[in-house]
Amino acid sequence: MPIQDLRELANTVREFGRVRNWHQYHTPKNLTAALIVEAAELLEPFQWLSAEESLALPADTHEAVRQEMADVLIYLVSLANCLEIDLLQAAEDKLAINARKYPVEQDRGSNQ
Repeated sequence: MPIQDLRELANTVREFGRVRNWHQYHTPKNLTAALIVEAAELLEPFQWLSAEESLALPADTHEAVRQEMADVLIYLVSLANCLEIDLLQAAEDKLAINARKYPVEQDRGSNQ
């Protein structure tokens, strides 16, 4: 059955680790380190590409990027599980903060 939402993903990731007895290794420090490693692996296929090339990846590279994105998401969800952080609420809160910090009338089209 396909995973339908972030809460279901969080439960699936938690159970995946639980049955493998990985919770003993899933500390905030270890999960953050793993997340950074996976994020670096996500960057690798884009390292020497132009902006245009990065938008037109060959199928095999696109699939590799897709897999690395999944790894990043899984480690992020694992970290959120470990720290009991609701990622959707955190994202909503952060978007509200950013909306105040970067008002449209001031920052539209700016890369700063």
